[in-house]
Amino acid sequence: MVMTTNTNTTTDANTTTSASTTTSTATAAEGAAGVGAVGAGGTAVPGAARLDLAKSAPKVFRALIGFDAAAREGLDPALVELIQIRASHLNHCAYCLHMHTKDARKAGESEDRLHMVAVWREARHFFTPKERAALALTEAVTLVADAGVPDDVYAEAAAHFDDQELGHVLALIFAINTWNRVALSTAKVAGTDERR
Repeated sequence: MVMTTNTNTTTDANTTTSASTTTSTATAAEGAAGVGAVGAGGTAVPGAARLDLAKSAPKVFRALIGFDAAAREGLDPALVELIQIRASHLNHCAYCLHMHTKDARKAGESEDRLHMVAVWREARHFFTPKERAALALTEAVTLVADAGVPDDVYAEAAAHFDDQELGHVLALIFAINTWNRVALSTAKVAGTDERR
């Protein structure tokens, strides 16, 4: 994926280039700067620039990029996008949802399937059993505070993924939930990722 942050950092599937750093990544810009800021006393200041995580905490940002890249290793790219799209729905992260639906389209995902991700249980025939198991696990982990990760959801995922794959699926779910929180807390605006 190609993306430019407000600090002129360009990220693609293999490199992040800035004035001083090169880092491997797949979704670096999810953690970049947004619009809106918090003023004195924690009140929102509309339109003011918020923190640019890549610039303010570069080691943290590079660690997130590395974690994200490692998580997706060996996973089907279509499955990666489905997981990221569903978590972004649940977290109400328009920035990441726009990014990952765009990436899925570029990778050849059908509009029908993209429209059905949010209601996958009601449109089961659009998704394979393995994809449905991953989507259920994504929902359980993303909403973990509601009911934990039920044994049946975990067992279904474990039936479709070997231990290494399941570890990567879980890590990807952790990563997208982190990116959603970065984008939401820095007030990223959907469609402003400036990717080429």
